Amino acid sequence: MSPLHKAAADEPFVGVSVPVTVDDHERCPATALLRRIGDKWSPVLLSLLAHRSYGFNELDRSVQGLSRRMLVRTLRSLERDGLISRTLHADTPPRAEYALTDLGRSLRELLNTLGQWAVAHEADVQTAHARYDAAY
Repeated sequence: MSPLHKAAADEPFVGVSVPVTVDDHERCPATALLRRIGDKWSPVLLSLLAHRSYGFNELDRSVQGLSRRMLVRTLRSLERDGLISRTLHADTPPRAEYALTDLGRSLRELLNTLGQWAVAHEADVQTAHARYDAAY
């Protein structure tokens, strides 16, 4: 591990002051990002779009349990954040196509790392849950 990575792992986040106020928490860019990737559908859509672009109806058919209304809301949020692009095609009927942007691809790499960590440590977390549950 490089000294930079070691220091970053051992130190608090830059700019975190104690006490952490509600305003500090709300203004934090990491908080906003975690809200985006921590919602129910964004990681799923980012994963699909990592493979190729999709039309709206394709996305609608590709994710069970995702309502069209929530699909629209999630796509708009991802587009607003610059993580996906939307291209309108003048077909009849008109068609929208969604794709990851460069920014979205860079975030997707981090999500892959997070997912790999979750799989690698799943048993450790389950063991911690069991230990905690037995104590309380």
